[in-house]
Amino acid sequence: MGAAGLAAVPAFSAGRARAAETAFPQPVPPFEFEEATISDLQSRMKSGKVTAGKLVEGYLARIENVDKKGPALNSVIEINPDAQAIADSLDQERKQKGPRGPMHGIPVLIKDNIDTADRMQTTAGSLALLGSKPAQDSGVAKRLREAGAVILGKTNLSEWANMRSSHSISGWSGRGGLTKNPYALDRNACGSSSGSGAAASANLCAAAIGSETDGSIVCPSSANGIVGIKPTLGLISRAGIIPLAHSQDTAGPMARTVRDAAILLGALAGSDTRDGATAEADAKMQKDYTQFLDPNGLRGARIGVARKYFGFSEAVDALMDQVIDQMKSAGAVIVDPADLESHGQFDDTELLVLLYELKADLNSYLATRPDAKVHTLADIIAFNEKNKEKEMPYFEQDLFLKAQEKGPLTTKEYVDALAANHSLSREHGIDGVVDKFHLDAIVAPTGGPAWLTDLANGDHSVGGSSNAAAVAGYPNINVPAGSVFGLPVGISFFGRAWSEPVLLKIAYGFEYMVKARKAPRFEVSSKI
Repeated sequence: MGAAGLAAVPAFSAGRARAAETAFPQPVPPFEFEEATISDLQSRMKSGKVTAGKLVEGYLARIENVDKKGPALNSVIEINPDAQAIADSLDQERKQKGPRGPMHGIPVLIKDNIDTADRMQTTAGSLALLGSKPAQDSGVAKRLREAGAVILGKTNLSEWANMRSSHSISGWSGRGGLTKNPYALDRNACGSSSGSGAAASANLCAAAIGSETDGSIVCPSSANGIVGIKPTLGLISRAGIIPLAHSQDTAGPMARTVRDAAILLGALAGSDTRDGATAEADAKMQKDYTQFLDPNGLRGARIGVARKYFGFSEAVDALMDQVIDQMKSAGAVIVDPADLESHGQFDDTELLVLLYELKADLNSYLATRPDAKVHTLADIIAFNEKNKEKEMPYFEQDLFLKAQEKGPLTTKEYVDALAANHSLSREHGIDGVVDKFHLDAIVAPTGGPAWLTDLANGDHSVGGSSNAAAVAGYPNINVPAGSVFGLPVGISFFGRAWSEPVLLKIAYGFEYMVKARKAPRFEVSSKI
C-alpha cells in the first residue's frame, strides 16, 4: 500500500542524486548473522549451531544497536514482546517433530498496517489507532505463524500508506517518526514500506513484509538495495491489512536475495475466505517458488525494454544500459524499445480510483475495530486536525479531504475510471506489449537513487516504473542493479498476471549475473 508510483503523490519514486561525499561512518558492532540467508539460518539450526531463540536474541540486539542506537535508523516501530517465547516454542517443536518448512524459526518483521491479534499494535503509523486491537490475525500473519516464522515486530511506514497528502514525506508517521536510509542516513528510504525496506537491508531481520498499492514495495526495495516482490493481486490475502485501495492493494516479501523473497512468497501465497480476490490463488500459486530459480534464467528469455520509463536520470540510464547489455550477453533476447501503448495515459484516473476506494475501504476496515477512537475517514480527518502538532507538523491531509468528498463505489465517475485503468494497463498496456513482442517480461528502472529527506518541502519525485503493474494488478519484482554515487538502484521485471514463476527465473538469473547487493555502511551524505 502506498502509491509510490503516482505522479500526483510525490513521495512515490526516487529523487535526483548528484555527486556526493560520504563521511562519518556510524559505529556498528559486528553481527553474527550479517547478510545471512534463510537457507543459511536453517542450516545452522539443523546442525544445532544456533536455535530460533538465539536468532531472535541476535536480531533484537542488532535492532538495539542499529535501529535504536548508533545509526538510529528508526525502522522498527514496535518489538513483539512474545517473540522470544514463540522462538523457544518453535525450538521445542523442531526437536520433537522437525521443522515445518523453510520458514521455521526465521525472524521476520512486518509492516505496521498488517493486523496481528497479539500484544502488538496495528496503527498504519497513526496515533488515531493507538490502543485499539484487531479482533484476529491478518491473513498474512496467520500464514507466517503457520509456516513457523517468528514475527519479531512491526516496521514503520509512510503514515496511512502514503495517501494522506500530496506533499508527504516517505517513511514518516505520526506514531513512528522518520525512518532513515541505511546507505545514507540523511536520504529517504522511500515509501510506504520504508521500515520494511530499511530493516531488511540493515540485517535487522531475515526478511520483511511490505505492502503496495503503487510502488510501495518496489521503490523502498530499490532505494534500500534489496529484492522486493509485488505479486499478482489475489495471490496473497489482504484480509486484515489496513487498506488504501482494493483494486491495487497487495502485501509482498522484501528480502536481501531473490531466493529468500521466493521462499517467503511461497509461505504467504494462497486463498483466504476473508478475501474474495484470492479465490484463484490456490489454483494459480506454487508451493515452492524456489524451484524456478535458475542461474541461467536469462538464457532464451525474451525481455522488452520499456524505454519511456527511462530519461529521468542520465546516471540511471547508463547503469540500465550496462546491465541490459549484460543480459544480452547472458543469452537474453532483448526487444528494445518495447513500450506500453498506454504509457502516461492513466495517471489521473488512477488517482481518482484510489480516492474513491480509500474512503470506502478504510470505512469498511474501521468497522472491524470498534474499540478505536476513529470509525470513518471523516473521524480520522477530525482526529488529525485536533492533534495537528503531532500528526501534521510537516504536511497536512489534502488527499484525505479529496477522498472524503467522493461518493459510493457505484458512482459512474469511479466505475468508468476503474474500467479505463484496467483496459489501459492490461490489454493496451502490459498484455498488449507482451503479446505484440512475445515477451516473457518487461524491464525498466525501478527508480533513481534515494533523495535527500526534506521535511520542509516533502518528497522529490523524479521517475519510476511501478504504475502499470500496480494498476493492472500484475506482478513486479525489483532486484538490485548497481549503484549511482554510492546509492543503490534497482531494476524492475514485470509481466502478465500470475507470471511470478517466469519473473523469478529471470530475476534470479539477473541477480546471479550482476551480484549488485552490497550491505549498507550507515554513512551520511554531504555537500550535495
